[in-house]
Amino acid sequence: MNPRIERRAARRGRSRRGTDPRTSGAAAPGAAAPGAAAPGAAAPGAAAPGAAAPASDAPRPEDERLHWSKNLAHGMQHVLSMYGGIIAPPLIIGTAAGLSSAEIGVLIASCLFVGGLATILQSVGLPFFGSQLPLVQGTSFASVATLVAIVGGGGGMPAVFGAVLGAALIGLLIAPFFARIVRFFPPVVTGVVITTIGVSLIPVAARWAMGGSATADDYGSVGNIALAAATLLIALVLSRVRAFGINRMAILLGLLLGTLIAGIAGKTDFSSVGDGAVFAFPSPFAFGLPVFEISGIIAMVIVVLVILTETTADMLAVAQITGSKVDSRRIADGLRADMLSSAVAPVFNTFTQSAFAQNVGLVAISGVKSRFVVATGGAILVVLGLLPVLGRVIATLPMAVLGGAGILLFGTVAASGIRTLGKVDYENTGNFLIVAASLAVGCIPVVAPDFFDAFPTWFSTIFHSGISSAAITAVVLNLLFTEVGRRRRHAERERFA
Repeated sequence: MNPRIERRAARRGRSRRGTDPRTSGAAAPGAAAPGAAAPGAAAPGAAAPGAAAPASDAPRPEDERLHWSKNLAHGMQHVLSMYGGIIAPPLIIGTAAGLSSAEIGVLIASCLFVGGLATILQSVGLPFFGSQLPLVQGTSFASVATLVAIVGGGGGMPAVFGAVLGAALIGLLIAPFFARIVRFFPPVVTGVVITTIGVSLIPVAARWAMGGSATADDYGSVGNIALAAATLLIALVLSRVRAFGINRMAILLGLLLGTLIAGIAGKTDFSSVGDGAVFAFPSPFAFGLPVFEISGIIAMVIVVLVILTETTADMLAVAQITGSKVDSRRIADGLRADMLSSAVAPVFNTFTQSAFAQNVGLVAISGVKSRFVVATGGAILVVLGLLPVLGRVIATLPMAVLGGAGILLFGTVAASGIRTLGKVDYENTGNFLIVAASLAVGCIPVVAPDFFDAFPTWFSTIFHSGISSAAITAVVLNLLFTEVGRRRRHAERERFA
């Protein structure tokens, strides 16, 4: 063969071998390039088809959304659990103010209405307001004795609402900074105050059990006291029945069954139930515009500090139950919601709002952690608040029946305070003397109501409330015995170091 032809053929062969996909290092059309993922294969760092995507942050337990029927059922359970507690303050304060059954019915309806709005605000939340935790709000028991003292001072309901509004606005201002002063309200202080609240209200329950009005012919009769005892016994028995959550409704059921017994005995009168509308929106300032008395506001500011402490404790407790994270900002939002609701409350004829501890316990027992369940309960309260006829029904319950339930209810408050005091360290501290002195001072207005009558009006208004007396004494002694003592010991250690 011609050498030139051979060389040309060899060059053509090398060229074909270099471009042959079977021998070339280049990728064939449709084939993966070296180092590239094959078609259908996952790229480096990407999830393979069918593999789970990287897990995102788990939703908060309290954000769980249940079916509407479960929301309604569990929400109603929350309402029933706290119903006896939320209607008691307007009954006590209204009776102390000498209001009629119809007027007390307005107070009760207003408490339900505002309590529902406050619950929705706390659980659903708005920017800067609401902890977004499953917390039920309602009229605070902590304010009752102080408000009764303000009523007794002659100011009437306008002075009560003025004190509530003024103290709530102050509370709203200090809520973001409360974490800095909460250390001045340790268990030794809050335990004394809560115990005093219960003890201060026992005489109210006793007067109810006797018939309510000292001018009544049957006041203190055996029949009235027997009816109160029967109501108390029923509530105690039902409180031990855990089936269907009956123990959570023991006081409410005790009231109903006690009233049934009273009806059989001819001691009920529901003639005033029909006086008024069945459905009505709460009228703003139905009892007149608020009257602002400095002494009343000061007394209520003390109560507000106690309420802020209790609400903080409730938020921490429910966060532990639900497994939620609660920081200082969330606590501040919750406290602001408390105080905003309390500031709005007097506009709609009701009183200081706070979290209900019994509903925190219900969250633990039921295991339902959703805040939307609690919000549903708040909506139910709002609807009930638009039915003043229900308030009038409750306001006409026999006083002896209310007395029997009140003995248990107020005793429970005192027992809660005693339980808190059980957590206090009494060894090598001044706590024993703090408890002794502050409890004694707090009981003075209870056993001797005229003790401070010779003092200036502003002073007697503040200290006529056993709660204010006990709180001021406990805080001052705690500062002297604990805070000052701690600083002194610290200074001594530095000096000898």
